[in-house]
Amino acid sequence: MDEVRHERVCKNKNDTGVSGGPAYLFIKRLLDIVGSVMAAVIFSPLFLIIFAAIKLEDPKASAFYSHTRVGQNGQLFKCWKFRSMVRDADRLFEGLSREQKLEYAMTFKIKDDPRVTGIGRFIRKTSIDEMPQFYNVFMGDMSLVGPRPVIPRETRLYGDCAWVLTSLKPGLTGYWQVHGRSDTTYEERVAMDVYYAKNRSTLMDIGIIAKTFVRVIHKEGAY
Repeated sequence: MDEVRHERVCKNKNDTGVSGGPAYLFIKRLLDIVGSVMAAVIFSPLFLIIFAAIKLEDPKASAFYSHTRVGQNGQLFKCWKFRSMVRDADRLFEGLSREQKLEYAMTFKIKDDPRVTGIGRFIRKTSIDEMPQFYNVFMGDMSLVGPRPVIPRETRLYGDCAWVLTSLKPGLTGYWQVHGRSDTTYEERVAMDVYYAKNRSTLMDIGIIAKTFVRVIHKEGAY
C-alpha cells in the first residue's frame, strides 16, 4: 500500500502523470464494446431471473434504478443498477439513525441499511445489482475498468485529486474493488483510484477484470 499512498498526492492540471496513450485507449474501448456485448449475451438469463425476482417482491417497483454520476471530464450521466432498495428509499433516509446517517456521510454507504430488500441484499452481496452498467459501458459513459463512479457532491472529498479521477471514464470495476472494496477507508479508495490513473495499462486492466471475478465469486468486500 505504500506506493498507493504515494499516488494520493496530486499536482495540478499540467501534471502529465495520468497514463494511457492512443493505442491503449483504442484497445480499452474495443475491450469495453466486446466485453459489454458478450456479458449481455452470457448473462441475459440471469438478468431475466433477477428482473422477475424484483417484480415478485414488489410488483409496483421498477426493476431498474438510475442515479446521476460524474463521468469523464465532469460530464454527468445516468448510471444504471438493478433496484436493491424499497420504493421511496430516499424519503425513508430521514428515518435512519444518527449513526447510520453519519456512516453514509463518511462513506456514502450503510452496512446494514434497513431499506435494502431481500433480493437486494443478495444482488448487492454478489454485485449482480451493478450488471446493468454493462449498458453504460457499451454506450461509452463508463469503462469496464476505471475509477469509482461517484455522485456529484462526492467529488469534493477528492480534494486536489478530483481533476485526476474525473479525467477518466469511471469503471464498472477498478483497482480499489479488487484491493479491499467496502473494507477500505474512503481516503484509501481515492488513493487506489489515483494509483490506477497514473499506472493503468492493458495488462493491468485485464488483471483487474480477472481479480474481480474471483472476488465476486467469493463475495468479498461487498454489502
